[in-house]
Amino acid sequence: MEKNSRVSYTLICILVVLTCGFTIIGCSPKDSEGVTSKAAAHVTIKNKGSDTMVNLAQAWAEMYTGITSTASVEVSGGGSGTGVAALINGTVDIANCSRQIKPKELELATQNTGKVPQEFIVGYDALAVYVHHDTPIDKITIPQLAEIYGEDGTITKWSDLGITHTNCPSDKIIRISRQSNSGTYFYFREALLGKTRDFELGSLDLHGSKDVVEVIGRTPCAIGYSGMGYATSHVKMLEVATADDAPYYAPNLENVLAKTYPIARPLYMYSLGEPTGEVKAYLDWILSAEGQKIVEKLGFVPLESD
Repeated sequence: MEKNSRVSYTLICILVVLTCGFTIIGCSPKDSEGVTSKAAAHVTIKNKGSDTMVNLAQAWAEMYTGITSTASVEVSGGGSGTGVAALINGTVDIANCSRQIKPKELELATQNTGKVPQEFIVGYDALAVYVHHDTPIDKITIPQLAEIYGEDGTITKWSDLGITHTNCPSDKIIRISRQSNSGTYFYFREALLGKTRDFELGSLDLHGSKDVVEVIGRTPCAIGYSGMGYATSHVKMLEVATADDAPYYAPNLENVLAKTYPIARPLYMYSLGEPTGEVKAYLDWILSAEGQKIVEKLGFVPLESD
């Protein structure tokens, strides 16, 4: 009798376990084909590069993260060269560049990662020439800028430009520039000097676009260059002409779209290989009307504008 009781108890335990197991399986969520579904994985898109673009990239990231539940975007600056280096090392999904990637960089990225970086133009920027708001000058030419910034330049004083700068007793022009890993530095140097002449040593080279404008706003003797979206009430943006006898144009949306302002450039994003999944969705959104509204809101030039 005791033996039969033990057998019955064992059978009851087995039935209980099996019943619980079937209940758990039966309650599992299934899709339309009866296959157990899994929550979509959350993706973090890594985005790095241009300091000119960092405010824009952060605004994009914040907006996009707020409208999607499947992805977030990590943004960091450091300069276009830093973004390209990360692309070459395969440590980012997207590199921001205020200059075009070089053929050697493209080759290295492809060799190191097995993926060919893909180029996307995501907006335009007028590279403005800034002076302190009290500087008595409103216009400047590309040749004059070349003599201010170029090696063995002939313009080193404000009086060389034919003006009396009473707020700069030394009369010396203080050149504000960017560090050499900056796409803005690379583009401005080539726009002024071509590929056969370099910048004169002795400029104050700053890390970020915002830093350039802030220093000029505190320095009456200074001149510098940065994106037009960084303008403040403490500085003045000069009209620029390609030559002494050429018309002058201000850095603004209309002149960039008309291609009359002479120091304007595309803003690039490079994906590591052909974009897919969340990276593709993010880039498509940036290029959409909604993403381009942010471009204009932050003082840059969208791809299309009314």
